[in-house]
Amino acid sequence: MSSTGSRIGLIWAEAEGGVIGRGGVMPWHIPEDLAHFKAITLGSAVVMGRKTWDSLPERFRPLEDRRNIVITRQSDWSVEGADVVHSLDDALELAGSSSNASATGTGWVWVIGGAEIFTAVLDRADRIEVTEIRAEIAGDTFAPAIPGTWRVTERNPEEGWRTSRTGTVYRFLRYEPAP
Repeated sequence: MSSTGSRIGLIWAEAEGGVIGRGGVMPWHIPEDLAHFKAITLGSAVVMGRKTWDSLPERFRPLEDRRNIVITRQSDWSVEGADVVHSLDDALELAGSSSNASATGTGWVWVIGGAEIFTAVLDRADRIEVTEIRAEIAGDTFAPAIPGTWRVTERNPEEGWRTSRTGTVYRFLRYEPAP
């Protein structure tokens, strides 16, 4: 558990080769993954970089029923509906602060991107939720490698792959540090 008192989770979808993005967006559309993301993060603080914020469709910003915390190096950047901080530590402290307890209620802080932030927080994480996509998709942004000390602790109820209504094949995996 992090020093903030909250548990830290990372959540992303990745295609084969670890692709999580291309040109600032996810290069796929899987409605079932979006519903899974919402179910996992609802009621929690979500921490993201500015580029991830920018990649969210405008109609979904800020993410509803979640405390949105955006990390940026730009000292003059601000946006309505999100708390803006300038470091990962500040983001995690804000997300885990006692004044935030009623807003997040779940005890989880979810890091939702991008790749640089995933990599920076991986060693502090308590859980990783990954939607694996069985497809080769070109990309320019990649998920960090999950350390070998982590184990899959939960899979889809079917223990296998699903087919989205869009035709994309995927599965949900939960990773936790090995005991």
